[in-house]
Amino acid sequence: MTEPIAFAPIYQERVWGGRKLASIPGRTLPEQGKPFGESWEIVDRSEACSRARGGAFDGRSLRALIRDDPHACMGPGWDAERRFPILVKWLDCRERLSLQVHPPAEVAAELGGEPKTENWFIAQADPDAALLAGLKEGVTREGFERALRENRLEALVPRLPARAGDSLFVPSGRLHAIDGGNFILEIQQNSDTTYRVYDWGRVGLDGKPRELHVAESLRSIDFSDTEPELFHTAEVDGELLLADSREFRLRRLQLDRGDSVAFAAEEEPRLLHLVSGRLRAGDDVYEWGVNLLLPYAFGGTFIAETPSILLVTDRFGASRSGGVAPAP
Repeated sequence: MTEPIAFAPIYQERVWGGRKLASIPGRTLPEQGKPFGESWEIVDRSEACSRARGGAFDGRSLRALIRDDPHACMGPGWDAERRFPILVKWLDCRERLSLQVHPPAEVAAELGGEPKTENWFIAQADPDAALLAGLKEGVTREGFERALRENRLEALVPRLPARAGDSLFVPSGRLHAIDGGNFILEIQQNSDTTYRVYDWGRVGLDGKPRELHVAESLRSIDFSDTEPELFHTAEVDGELLLADSREFRLRRLQLDRGDSVAFAAEEEPRLLHLVSGRLRAGDDVYEWGVNLLLPYAFGGTFIAETPSILLVTDRFGASRSGGVAPAP
């Protein structure tokens, strides 16, 4: 397992989505006219599992790759039945998402869900795009519940103007929403538990109001989490640490044309996310939008054929628990 592995996207229809995922090189969206808000790029879950696209493992599922050779894929000591701990998504947020929260681990266990810590990297943004995150100073749970009853929650949540290159770490417990006009790469803990507390009076794809999870949200929200700030990475050159949590580490690298980045074999598994530009590794060329698994056994060098921005996710190996139950 000594080559980078790309996977076929799994598209998810969302009422707030659009058709911008088709702008990623080499992609064609299914079902003309339907709104696709998410592309699950790398996932290992019972309801959705990535399959390799191209290369020596073409058509093989991520689950099978780990089960068949856990050492080469994930490193020494990796349980072959343990699911891949990270879920990678592209998000096309044509419209605003719901105001929501993901439960912290201790709350998730009580509610029968999964914890979910994530990071958003904004690849593209409309001029008026923004993120909503955390709470304004002075907001209490009592005040929040009162505002919810009075339909004025938006005034309690900071709205952070966003632009390409911005990054936001979203730990479990942080109240959040993505405003319309954002095209985002989301790196997250392997979880699909989201509690919606407010949905702006919107109806779903079936024409009915979407389900809310008010009690679960109130149990999960960290009411001490106030006034978070975006990381404006476009203002800083070179390598940047975007997130370093129990679940994963995320770094941004900038490469000029002709620059290279090398990864040593048998250190740890990694994920490489190309958010702009074009890379070459040997005879293989990778266009922006690709997300690659670099297995534990892989070692190699990527060369930028154009100015490129890539993210690297690592430190999600056996020493860090992702909070996801083993595969059945």
